[in-house]
Amino acid sequence: MANHYYSETPSVESNRNRFTFDLRGNTLRFISDAGVFSKKEIDFGSRLLIEVFQFPDVAGDLLDMGCGYGPIGLALAKENNELTVYMADINERAVQLSKENAAENKISNVEIFQSNLFDAIEKDDFAAILTNPPIRAGKDTVHQIYEQAHAKLVSGGQLWIVIQKKQGAPSTIEKLKMLFVDVEVVEKKKGYFIIRAEKN
Repeated sequence: MANHYYSETPSVESNRNRFTFDLRGNTLRFISDAGVFSKKEIDFGSRLLIEVFQFPDVAGDLLDMGCGYGPIGLALAKENNELTVYMADINERAVQLSKENAAENKISNVEIFQSNLFDAIEKDDFAAILTNPPIRAGKDTVHQIYEQAHAKLVSGGQLWIVIQKKQGAPSTIEKLKMLFVDVEVVEKKKGYFIIRAEKN
């Protein structure tokens, strides 16, 4: 399993890739690598989540859980430098790439660190948590993200998720309805669902 993007230490040989994307009105440059999720370009689901996300009305910082090389967290941090965007991933290569990409794009309002899900995250007052969950890690892991995210949000805080219908969007919605007061499908496109769940 060492070559999965949700491994702590990818054993696959490094093979770096560079590309540029326009995200939320800013042109961002990215370095990606073998052994991380969607290494050749920003995947459609993440791009859709970035495009559709709305900053919540409640005060607080953001968390990008499973940040990979950083497109979601960095796009939002670039847009709103009054917030700190925390970015966490289990994959040490992804964490290093996120740090490099933050520096490459002159984004300083981020905190980027390695964490197995929420293990290293001490804050429990996030206004929003965003995730493109690691479907291949299994349903139990994905549902654990939802449960732990609920505990880390302020009242009125929101969990934003992108997930494909065929990879479990209906069961995700059912799980979220057990945890959150308000669950809404904000967008559907090409089989991808953007789901927003608000904590009471």
